[in-house]
Parts: sequence; structure tokens; C-alpha cells
Amino acid sequence: MFAAYAARIDRDHPLNGLELGERPAPGARPGWTTVTVRAASLNHHDLWSLRGVGLPADRLPMILGCDAAGVDEDGNEVVVHSVIGATGHGVGPGETPSILTERYQGTFAEQVTVPTWNVLPKPPELTFEQAACLPTAWLTAYRMLFTNAGVRPGDSVLVQGAGGGVATAAIALGSAAGLRVYATSRDEAKRARALELGAAEVFEPGARLPRRVDAVIETVGAATWSHSVKCLRRGGTLVISGATSGDAPARAELTRIFFLELKVVGSTMGSKDELEDLLSFCALTGVRPVIDEVLPLERAREGFEKLEAGSQFGKIVLTPTP
Repeated sequence: MFAAYAARIDRDHPLNGLELGERPAPGARPGWTTVTVRAASLNHHDLWSLRGVGLPADRLPMILGCDAAGVDEDGNEVVVHSVIGATGHGVGPGETPSILTERYQGTFAEQVTVPTWNVLPKPPELTFEQAACLPTAWLTAYRMLFTNAGVRPGDSVLVQGAGGGVATAAIALGSAAGLRVYATSRDEAKRARALELGAAEVFEPGARLPRRVDAVIETVGAATWSHSVKCLRRGGTLVISGATSGDAPARAELTRIFFLELKVVGSTMGSKDELEDLLSFCALTGVRPVIDEVLPLERAREGFEKLEAGSQFGKIVLTPTP
């Protein structure tokens, strides 16, 4: 079957390790199901995998891709939850989970095999392309907002770096849930798009906000860390799930953190129950993932190049040829 896969690890030039071509179709496995992929979406996790983060060279070649929506062996339209327990089934108490492509072949292919536990019904209100955007970036944003930040309708939230998958999701989900959402971006066009998504106001990075916020959604890291801390009200929460600009800020702002009793919470992905809630939330409210571009799987390299350059707004989706 045709697939996009990591053939080599290159930490400095990750796309040098990306190959497009034939890979073995997945075989039957007890307790697992094979999903015919109708759509799969790119994440920064795929670029990090090509750099060898979470993917050692001895596991290559590895088909990339965490997210997918498609049709299972019984003809059901499903969405794949990409977090898999160490036993290859549901994540047990105290168990360290893995994400597809860290141990198991991923979704950038005509078919993917996952534990039966890991598939959820696709709501009919969502297209395959829309549903394929949810399991990583949108699930991460959902958990950041509603589980780890604990915000409620009427609260205020700052989302750093509008345009990225998680940030875009946080803006759309937050505004739909009745939050006052502020967003930042270096790009004027991306700030305008953030307003269209429901942001109350948009700013250049580092700008002074009209008020201090209840929570900050942080995925940028070093470049925005100090600004994120300074924008929080006393007792506010900074939730971080990524550091695309680096993980070593010039100033940690420790004095401000302890003096204002701020909370810093790490957040990674989300549970199957949270994904089920997210699917229902989108179906009921009409909120839909922002899709930057849909490409055939054969043009996956173009999507990776765009993701690496950071020129996208929303998700890039790949569709295998039927």
C-alpha cells in the first residue's frame, strides 16, 4: 500500500528522512481492527518523529501520522484515538502511554491497524476530513482549556501563536464555549483569521492586553513565555503543551509565579473520553476544525514543507487515493 514514512532520522533537516512509496499492508492482530483511511491530518509530532524524538532509528521504517478517520472492518465510520497503552490496548492506571508512530505504524497510508478500543464512532455531522483533525491538536486544545485550565463561560483566555493547530483549535473551542479569547500572532493575516474564528481581540506578540486573563494557552514556548506569565491574573493558570520556539526562555519569571500564586500545568494529548466529548461538542455546536489545505497522500511532502515553514493556518489534511 502507498504510504508516507520515516526512512531515516535527520535532526537538523527532518524532511530528508521522509519517503513516499509502498509499504506492507497491516496484518490481522487479535483485539485490533484495520481502518481504511479516508483522511489523516498532519501534526508537529510528525516533524519531531523525523528528528528522532520518540522514534529511535531501530524502529524505522515507520509510517507517520497520528490522526485518522475512516471505515473499520465492519463498515462503520470511525475516528482513531492515537494514544495506545504499553500492552497495545487501552491505557491502564499508572501506565505510560505512547502515540501512534512511536511504537506502531501510523495513519499516512491507505490502511492503519489499531486496537479496537481505540476507535470511536464518527458523528455524521462531521466529514472525514474534519474528523481527522480532532484526535491530536483539537483534543490537546480541548484538554488544555476544559480539563487543565478549568475555565468557565465568561472567563478570559490568551492563546499564543494563532495559526498553529492547537492554538487555532483553542480559539474556536474557547469562543464557542463562551470564553473571552485574546490571541497573538506575528502575522497580520493570521490575526485577522483569529478574529473570524471568534477571538474578541488580537495582538502582536508581547503586546499589553486590556486586562489580565484567567488562563493562557501556551504552545510557542521560549519566545512568548515571559509575556504569558505577565498576562495572568493572580491565581491564574498557564497551560503548556508545546515549545515550538524552544524550551529555554531567557527569563523563567519565577518570582512572579510564586508571588502571584500562578499555576503552571503541563498538558499532553487527551483521553478517549475527552475525545468522545470533543466529537459531541463539535457535532452539537457546529464548531468545525479549520482546514488550511487538503492534499492527496501522494503530495504529502508539500504538506510537511508547509508545516515546517509555519505558513499554514489550521490543519493540513492528507487523503489516500481510494
